[in-house]
Formats: sequence, C-alpha cells, structure tokens
Amino acid sequence: MIKDNAAPIGIFDSGIGGLTVAHKVKELMPNENIVYFGDIAHLPYGDKSAAAIQAYSIKVTDVLLQQGCKLILIACNSASSAAFELVREYVGSKAKVFNVIDPVVEYVAQHYNHKKVGLIGTKQTINSNAYESKLKQLNPEIELHSLATPLLVPMIEEGFFENRISHDIIEEYLHNDHLMGIEALILGCTHYPLIKNEINDFYEGKVDILDSASIVAKRLQQFLKDHDLLSDIKLNKDRFLVSDITASFEASAKIFFHDDVKLEKFPIWD
Repeated sequence: MIKDNAAPIGIFDSGIGGLTVAHKVKELMPNENIVYFGDIAHLPYGDKSAAAIQAYSIKVTDVLLQQGCKLILIACNSASSAAFELVREYVGSKAKVFNVIDPVVEYVAQHYNHKKVGLIGTKQTINSNAYESKLKQLNPEIELHSLATPLLVPMIEEGFFENRISHDIIEEYLHNDHLMGIEALILGCTHYPLIKNEINDFYEGKVDILDSASIVAKRLQQFLKDHDLLSDIKLNKDRFLVSDITASFEASAKIFFHDDVKLEKFPIWD
C-alpha cells in the first residue's frame, strides 16, 4: 500500500548533487517532508559499473522504505540510467518511484523541436545512452550531442566551484568540438546546477542551460498531484542520512538547508 499523503519523500544520491533536487522540491512544495540519503561511502556513482550502482541503489532504497517513504526519487542521473527499472520492480506497490531523466527528456522533446541540444554528464550516464534513446522515442527531430565530463563531480564534491580551477575545467570541456553550435545544454548530473552560473557565463547567455533540478521538481509536483499524494500537513521532519560523514558534504548541505541539516550516519555498508 502507498503511504498516506503526509509520508515523506525519499531522495537519494551518492553525494551532494541530489541536494540540488531536494532543495527545489522543498522550495516548490514546502509541506513535503523528505528523507535524504547520501551514499558518501561510494561517491561518485558515475564512474562505477552498472551492476555496482544497482546494488547500491537497492540497498539505499531499502533504507528509505523502512522510513515509510511514499515515493523514492532517484536524484542521480547515473543511478536513474542504471537502476530505475530495477528499483521500481523491487519496490513494487510499496511506494512510487521517480527518476531525474524522464522529466528532462519530456521537457526537451516539447521545447526544442529541430534544435541541436548538448548533454554533459558522468561516464555512466553518457555511456548508457539513456537520454538519446528516450529522446528518439519522443522526438527524433532533435539532434543530441553528448559529452562525458567525469572531472566535474569530484571537483564539485571537493567544493571547487566559482574559482579558477573550476573555470579552467569547465572551459576545457565546453570548448569540445562535439558541443559546438548547440542551442541548449542539458545538465545531465544533479551536481551540475552548482556550476550553472559558470556554464552560463561561458556561453554568455546565448545557450539555454537546462537545470534538471528545477525541471524534476515541477514534474514531481504534478505527479504527486495526479496521484493524490501531495501533503497538506507541514511536519518539519526532514532527515538527512549518510553512509559516511565528510566535512565537505556537511558544508555543502548547509548551502541549501542551512542549520536545518543534521547529518545522521547510517552505516549500511558495514
């Protein structure tokens, strides 16, 4: 049975990237309570095998189900591409399952007909061809150009954004010939909204930067409404679980949730 409307939304990622989505969810739907799980012990997921990501995702999903979550949001593109179907099958009727790829693909299919669109993401996300195959089904007239950008997640996790190091790495990737002439760029990793301003500066505002966190939160709100799962009770019981605690994760979490963040170590990998 799906839990009642006041039950929390479970959100997980390997690190801080999913917090960009969690923040947008809370901003858009302040009555929703969340249980966030950061699998810090295994970050980043993007350079792991699909089998490893699936194993991590099932284990974390178990934890979120134990917390009584009404919906599991896979707030990681790598896990969404590698483990969404498996997680949905595993969860069955216990909760709804949502990923961060489908809402973005639907948005692009509707708004960028006959356009050249770029995509940057982890190796796992790009190599899975998840965006390309889903987009072809919805709108084959869109020309998608994908580029793996594996240095960006560890750079962001270590707090390197809005500085010379991040500028140089971002510029090196975006100068790639594969992205020349694009009219929009999909940030195919939930970490990347943290460097959205730097990416926008590189393109001088001439390329639409598609922030998956905002798109996903809006689509999730509609999904909850459609399934009569929106909460009308504000309980202020958000929880932040992590498989390991690091100073950089704690500092980054407070960028979004300030002093409301109290990390709980939940060592499911011992």
